[in-house]
Amino acid sequence: MQRTPVRGDLVAALVAAATVLVGVTMSSAPALAAGTGTGYLHTSGNKIVDSTGATVRLTGINWFGMETDNKTFHGLWSSNPWRSQLDTMANLGYNTLRIPFSNDALKAGATATGINDFVNPDLVGNSPLQILDKVIAYAGSKGMRVILDRHRPTSAGQTALWYTAAVPESTWISDWRMLAQRYANNPTVIGADLHNEPHAEGTNPAATGACWGCGDTARDWRLAAERAGNAILGVQPNWLIFVEGVSCPSGGLSNVWDGDTSNDEDCGWWGGNLSKAGQFPVRLSVADRLVYSPHDYAISVYHQSWFDAPDFPANLPGIWDKYWGYLFKQNTAPIMLGEFGSTLADPKDRVWLTNLMSYMGSGVNGMSFTYWSWNPNSGDTGGIANDDWTTVNQAKQSIISPYLIPPTGGGGPTGGPTGGPTGGPTGGPTPTGDCDATYRSTNTWQGGFQGELTVTNRGSAAANPWRVTWTWPSGVTLGSGWNATVTQSGTTVTAAAPTWSPSLAAGASVTIGFTANGSAAAPGAVALNGVAC
Repeated sequence: MQRTPVRGDLVAALVAAATVLVGVTMSSAPALAAGTGTGYLHTSGNKIVDSTGATVRLTGINWFGMETDNKTFHGLWSSNPWRSQLDTMANLGYNTLRIPFSNDALKAGATATGINDFVNPDLVGNSPLQILDKVIAYAGSKGMRVILDRHRPTSAGQTALWYTAAVPESTWISDWRMLAQRYANNPTVIGADLHNEPHAEGTNPAATGACWGCGDTARDWRLAAERAGNAILGVQPNWLIFVEGVSCPSGGLSNVWDGDTSNDEDCGWWGGNLSKAGQFPVRLSVADRLVYSPHDYAISVYHQSWFDAPDFPANLPGIWDKYWGYLFKQNTAPIMLGEFGSTLADPKDRVWLTNLMSYMGSGVNGMSFTYWSWNPNSGDTGGIANDDWTTVNQAKQSIISPYLIPPTGGGGPTGGPTGGPTGGPTGGPTPTGDCDATYRSTNTWQGGFQGELTVTNRGSAAANPWRVTWTWPSGVTLGSGWNATVTQSGTTVTAAAPTWSPSLAAGASVTIGFTANGSAAAPGAVALNGVAC
């Protein structure tokens, strides 16, 4: 089903024209995370494994908006900086970010709107793709992985087929090839969810929607997924290809007015019916890259008949087995449940969610998933974030939390920011003999500023873990920080090494970025592991 965002159009008024002098560094270092493994991922039977062969479980969340007319992440209009929102996701235990987008957001000249320039000054004037670059880079620094989801051909709404007259299949594939090339050397981005929620349209026998295994190249989603998946793998053979189901395998709806139910088709959620994938599997040109990615929802989205069955909720595992679970249980391919969510408004919703999490299994051997959604403005489900885009819906989080495998750099499933490492194996950071520090102001605005502090280790040994401290005048307070875990106590600011990059080698440099509130001021009394620079 299409989830309708709930927001006011006034957020567009928050956009201001400005140029921000901050570059994006596209990391090519292998992603390291407890939940998401090392290097690129591939499949082995029903498991997702990393470059060492270790089993990986993706336990993620959706952050939408890039598929809408804003063409970028929703919530950038809030008072919570974008990096802080990602910090919260990682600290809650979400190790993967699924990012919906429309082809409109990829066009030359596309404009991102709905950005609070006071809170997110580093995003003002950036294109949708430039903002995506920054989110991917920062998510990678947290140890998170990213799945790109082609959610809609245009920002106008979802479509039954993967193409429209305005956005033909050739555009769909060429845009996917562009993205695969753009992030070809960045293992934070692990794959492509080819098209969101293919589904039935038209009444049988005059079906016009997405079918599975029908052989009609204009409607057979399985064949289209092969064409797009193989085109992507031709550019980036290391990506996983995430393929959703359909709603009705025929691609059409049954005639409910003829009084004959004997030939009515067994249909499921949009994108949620993979019942024919065993008989008609997706065939890719590179082995061990296919992940099936169904969707499943609660009564708050649509009141399916099985919610009223006398044996509910005992009937749910059988329904999930039939539509998609059998692929996992028969060791055919991994399952990554790409969307599932609920407002929990109906008492049965809580029962559904509890049973679904249990069905997918616990620990690293369970099925992967990305919850819908972080956004509180999802009209059908609400979000993990509350309406302030800062605090968390604990009723939902408490059900999901036991199944989350946090990324390295995030906290545990129930944890929050810890301020970063406070000591190495011997109880404290390794001292260094000397250091240099240079500061660059990158932006200023009324009531705040942004800067970059670069510190070079001039000692003869590595600083492991490294920790940079500095002071600010009274009245200057930290807004957000990146490339380190940045905290403030009084007038002293501490930037602690992230767990993904704890060591600063002799002669190496680190650049710590930050925003701050108050009059612009350069950091003073800069020190590396307690030794003044």
